[in-house]
Amino acid sequence: MAMIKKPVNGMKDILPAEMAVRNYVIGLIRKTYAEFGFSSMETPVVEHIENLLSKQGGENEKLIFKILKRGEKLDLSAPTTEDAVTDSGLRYDLTLPLARYYSAHAAELPAPFKALQIGPVFRADRPQRGRYRQFTQCDIDTLGDPSYLAEIELILATTTAITRLGFKNYTIRINDRAILKDMAGRAGFAAEDTEKVFIILDKMDKIGRDGVRDELVASFPEETVDAYLALFDESPEALIGDSPIGKIIRTVDAVKTGDFRIVFDPTLVRGMGYYTGPIFEIAMDEFGGSVGGGGRYDGMIGLRAHRPFAHGAGLYGSGRRGEGRAPRPEKYARRAAGRGLCPCQRASRGRQMRDDQHDEEE
Repeated sequence: MAMIKKPVNGMKDILPAEMAVRNYVIGLIRKTYAEFGFSSMETPVVEHIENLLSKQGGENEKLIFKILKRGEKLDLSAPTTEDAVTDSGLRYDLTLPLARYYSAHAAELPAPFKALQIGPVFRADRPQRGRYRQFTQCDIDTLGDPSYLAEIELILATTTAITRLGFKNYTIRINDRAILKDMAGRAGFAAEDTEKVFIILDKMDKIGRDGVRDELVASFPEETVDAYLALFDESPEALIGDSPIGKIIRTVDAVKTGDFRIVFDPTLVRGMGYYTGPIFEIAMDEFGGSVGGGGRYDGMIGLRAHRPFAHGAGLYGSGRRGEGRAPRPEKYARRAAGRGLCPCQRASRGRQMRDDQHDEEE
C-alpha cells in the first residue's frame, strides 16, 4: 500500500522556515516570562480520563481524543459504552494538567509557584482554515497568591511579551465571574441555570444582543430575560462595584508600557467551568478575534495541596489561529535569520496555505 503523504486531517507538518520563526517567537516569550520570575515546567500530553472529564473543561470535554485501554484491560466481547473502554486521553489545555501536577508536587515547589508551560494540546474539533486539532498553547500560572496582584502581573507579563513581538493596538477585555453570577441572580435566574445563561451570553459578539435574547427566551421567562439584558445598560462603575477588577484596570493602565487598552466587558464569559473570579481575554483585530485569555480558578478540583492558590493566564500559539489570518511573519524570519536560522520563504508559506485550504474543503 502506498504511503499517504498528507498529514491526518486537522494536523500539519512544519517546514524548517516556519520552525525557525516559531523557535524565535517561543524563545522571546520564554525569555520575557523568565524575567517576570516564571519557571518552566512540563506535563505529559496524556492525562487520566477521569481528570479530563471532571466537568471543569466546558465544551472542550466534548472534543477529547480518547485512548482505548490496552491488553487484557480491553474487553470488546460484549456491547459497552465508550467510557468503559477508555482510560486516558490527550490533554485539551494546559491548566487541568497543571492542577494535577501541583497537587502531586506542591510540597516540592516554592510558594507562590509561578509556572510557565509551552506545549501541544489536542481538540477533536472540525478543522477549519488556520484552526487545527493539534496546536501549541503557552500558559503562565501563579499558584499560591490569593491577591489580585497575581492578575496584574500575569497581564503585564503577557502584554510585555506581545509588545516585544511587535504587536500594537490590541485590547485586554476583563470581567469577573462574580459579577456575571450577581447579574443573573438579580434578574431572577436560578443558580442552577446560570451556566446555561452564560453559554448563550458568550455568543454576544457573534449573534448580537437580539440573538442572545431570542435564545434565552426559548428557555426562560421573557420578563426574566429582559430584566437581565437591561442590566447591561448600567454604568461600568455600577456593575463593577467592589470587584477587584476596578483596581486591576487602574493599576495596569498606570504602569503598562505597551500600546494596548484594558476595558471592562460585562459580556465576557470564558467557557471553562473552573473560573471563579476575574477573567480576561486578549483580542487582536489582526487575528480576527481572541488570541489568549485566562482567569482566577480558586477551588479547582484536583488542587488539594492545602494552601491558597490563585489563577492562570494563557497566551496561545499560532497553531490555533494560523496563516491567512495572522500578520505576515517575514519580520520574525529576518530576526531569526540574524541568529543563524533559516529565513522564512514565501513559497513554503504558499504551499502550507494551499494545504490549509484543502483541509477546509474536506
